[in-house]
Amino acid sequence: MTRMEEATLAVSTGKEAKAARDAIKPTQEDDSSFTKFSKTTATSPDPEDGLFLNPENGCTWCARRLKQQSGADAPLTGNEPFANLPLNSLPEENVGRAHYKLCDRLKLEKKQRRMCRRDPGVAETLREAITMSAQECHYQFRFERWNCPLEGRHRANILKRGFKETAFLYAISSAGLTHAMAKACSAGRMERCTCDEAPDLENRKAWQWGGCGDNIKYANKFVRDFLGKRSNKDLRARVDMHNTNVGIKITKGNITCKCHGVSGSCTVRTCWRQLLPFHEIGANLKLLYENTSKVGSSTNEATGEGEIATGRRQQQQQQQQQQQQQQQQQQQQQQQQQQQQQQQQQQQQQQQQQQQQQQQQQQEQPQQQQQPPPPPLPGPNDQIPRTMTLLHIEDSPSFCRPSKYSSGTAARTCYKDNNCDAICCGRGHNTESREVTRPCQCQVRWCCYVECKQCTQREEVYTCKG
Repeated sequence: MTRMEEATLAVSTGKEAKAARDAIKPTQEDDSSFTKFSKTTATSPDPEDGLFLNPENGCTWCARRLKQQSGADAPLTGNEPFANLPLNSLPEENVGRAHYKLCDRLKLEKKQRRMCRRDPGVAETLREAITMSAQECHYQFRFERWNCPLEGRHRANILKRGFKETAFLYAISSAGLTHAMAKACSAGRMERCTCDEAPDLENRKAWQWGGCGDNIKYANKFVRDFLGKRSNKDLRARVDMHNTNVGIKITKGNITCKCHGVSGSCTVRTCWRQLLPFHEIGANLKLLYENTSKVGSSTNEATGEGEIATGRRQQQQQQQQQQQQQQQQQQQQQQQQQQQQQQQQQQQQQQQQQQQQQQQQQQEQPQQQQQPPPPPLPGPNDQIPRTMTLLHIEDSPSFCRPSKYSSGTAARTCYKDNNCDAICCGRGHNTESREVTRPCQCQVRWCCYVECKQCTQREEVYTCKG
C-alpha cells in the first residue's frame, strides 16, 4: 500500500469515527438530562438510582441511544427523559414490600404485624393457616347443630365467651398455624427456616437422616412467640392459653422412612420427619372437644373480666376459708354425736338387714364395681391442669334458633336416619325429591386420564323446619 492510500484510509476512518461520536451525542432536548447524568453518575454511579455505567462503551444510556440510531430498538425515540427509563431497584423494592399490605389486612397486633413484615413468607403462611383452619372446623362440625360457620360475625362473638366451641376454635387455629409454618419451612418459602435438622438419636446404625422433613421445632417456637402470652390474672386468659397450647402440642410429626437396597431389601433406610395430614389433626381435636372439662368460674370471670387473687391477698382468703370450714366442721361433729347416740340401735338393725341382702345379691348377680365419685371442678384459684384436654368455662347455648352465635338450624340439610332429630331440635324436617347428576362408572384409560359417565338419579333431601 502506498503512502497516498494509507493517508486516504486514515481520513476515511477518522470521518467514520467522528460520525459515530456525533450519532451518540445528545440532542438539544436531552442536553439537560445528559448534563445531569454526566455530573452525578459518570464518575461514581449510585445503584439506588438504577442507572449503571457500561464498562465498555461509557454508559447504558449511550448504548440505548446507539441502538436507537441504528434502528435496533424501535420503541425508543431519543426524546425520553431518564425518569421514564426502567429502574432496576424499583421493582425489587415493590416486590420486597408487597407482603406489607397483606399483613395490614389481617388486622394483627403490633408485635404480630412486625413479625409478619419481617419475612415475606409469613403473610402468605398466615392466610393459608386461617383458610385451612376454618375449612377443617366447618368439615368436622358439618353434622352438628353448631356447624362452625365461616361467617366472621358469629365466630367473633363465640371467641368472646368460654364455650366448648371457643376451646375448639383456639386449638384448631394454633394447630393450623403450626402445621402451615412447618410445611412452609420445608417447602423453602421462608427465609428464616429450612428443612428439619437431623435429630440426635442413638440407634441410627440401620438408617440415616435425609429428605426434607417438616420443621416442627421452628414452627412451635414461632407460633408461641406470635400468639404471645396473655395475662394470667383472670381464669379466661389461662383457659384460652391452655387450649392454644393443646393445639400446638397435638400437631406432632411422625418419622417417615424409605428403604434402599438390592431387590427391595431394606439394608439402609432414609428417614425424615413428616406432619400428620391436617384432617387427622382436626379429627383428634374433635375427639378432645367431645370430652372437654369444665372449670369453675364466677359470672364475670367467664367473660374474662374477673381477677384471681394472688400473693398475700390469696393467702388471706385461703385462711378465712379454712377458719370457716373448721367452725362448720365442729358444729357438724356435735350434731353427729347426738344423732349417733339416737341412731345406734336403728343402725344395728339396718346393718343386719343389709348383710342379708348383700349375701343374696352375691349369690344371684355378679358383684358390681363401685366407681369413685368424680373429682371436683377446678376453681378460679386452682392451677389449670397441664394435660391434653380442652377446657371451657360456661355451658354452650343450644344453637337451635338464630342468635349472635349462630344462624340456627332452620333449612339445614340433615340425614334422616342419623342426625335429623338432633339437628332440627325436635321441630321436624321437610322431604324433597331432586334429580342429581354425578360421575359414575369411572375407568382409568392408558395412560393418563380417567373416563366417567354422567348418571342421573333421584334422591331425597331432608331439611329442618323453621
